[in-house]
Formats: sequence, C-alpha cells, structure tokens
Amino acid sequence: MIRLFHISDVHFGLEDTAALRWVADCVARERPDAVAITGDLTMRARHREFTAAADWIRALGVPVTVEVGNHDLPYFNLAERFLDPYRRFRALQGAVNHGIALPGLAIIPLKTTARAQLRLNWSKGRVGERSLAACLAAIDALPAGTRVLVACHHPLVETGTRGKALTRGGSRALAALAQRGVLAVLSGHVHDAFDIMHPTEHGPVRMIGAGTLSQRLRATPAGFNELIVDESGLTVLARHGAALADT
Repeated sequence: MIRLFHISDVHFGLEDTAALRWVADCVARERPDAVAITGDLTMRARHREFTAAADWIRALGVPVTVEVGNHDLPYFNLAERFLDPYRRFRALQGAVNHGIALPGLAIIPLKTTARAQLRLNWSKGRVGERSLAACLAAIDALPAGTRVLVACHHPLVETGTRGKALTRGGSRALAALAQRGVLAVLSGHVHDAFDIMHPTEHGPVRMIGAGTLSQRLRATPAGFNELIVDESGLTVLARHGAALADT
C-alpha cells in the first residue's frame, strides 16, 4: 500500500497559517509515503514567498514532489516572465525535491501553465504539444506494470466546480492519457476538491482535484486529499479542516 497526501494552491503570501499547521501536524502524525503538490505554492511568485514555501516543505520531513502553477510565474518582472519564467520555481524544486521512489508507482508531471497566451486571461490552463509529448514519453519509458499518476495544475477539462480552468488542449491530453491507462490525473487551481471520471474516445480517465490551503476559499473549507494506492486500485478521501480539528 502507498499513501499520499495531495495538496494544492497554498498561495504563500496569502496562505492560511492555521491550515498549514493542521496539514503539517497530519503529516507528522500519519507519515504518508509522499506529498504531491499541484501548483500555486505562491501568490505572486515573490522571492520571499518561494522562501517561505521551501521552508514549510522541508519541515514536513517526507518526500515531496511539486508542480508549477500559474501563480508561480513572475507577475511583476515581465522581462523574467518572458525570458525565463520558471527560474524561481526551478530553484524551489531543486531545494525541496530529492527524488521520490514509490514501489510500482510513478508521479509524472504535465505542465499546464504558459508565460503568455493568445487570450486575455493568462491564468487559465494550456497543454502545449511539447509538454504533452514530454509527459507521454516519461510514461512510455517506465518499466512495464508501473502504475501512473499524472500531476498538473489545471484540471484538463471542466469539473463542475465554481472555478474554471478553461484548459486549451486538455481534452486531447486526456485522450492520450487514457491510452496509457493512467490511474488518475491530479490537479488543483479551482480551490475545491473533486473526484470524477471523464469519458474520452479511448476510455474514461479519473480526474482528482485538491482544494486550497490559502485564504482564497470558494465553496469548501481548507483541505487536502489523502490517496491510497493498493492492489484494489486508488482510494481518495477529501479531508477538510472543519474548525481545523482533524477527525
């Protein structure tokens, strides 16, 4: 059995400090095999926000994998956003990622962010051809029989939540992932948890979203997902900090 905590949208700079303490206590007490964070660690990609995020992640004391979210690209330094938009995020990854070895299970990234788009709202999702090709190549290179979770920031299609992803290229990506038989696609962005099966031309794909640990709440309280992978498949429990007293 493998047990993961799936966290998203912490938004350091506008984080919920009580929620972060609650999650850290859960990690310390329950010792999951790893924590997967699906983007938006920061609010405005400031250096001090990344520093706070790195300090919190290192203090968890378990393996952590981190994907990039739209809020993790520079907001105020336009030159950096266009010339090297992932520099600050790569530095954080290098500081907190030490490799995650999970028996028979791989967490494969799929980038859904973009430095710019041909629409007014650059916060929405986009799966480019190169990003999808890199994700599929990583899956295809795995040993036979390895189960796969794909981690990205934006839901690849709409999931019925109040927040919208409007991800371009998401339907194509889901169909390709269905061909690979992935266990699920993990994401965040909309700040509310979800767990749905989405049909594609190559069969259904499970999509699992984590809520937020920030002050930017939508329909549900701060929370995260607990994922259990065993011989029977994948079980998901959405855990919310009702009064931040874990039950």
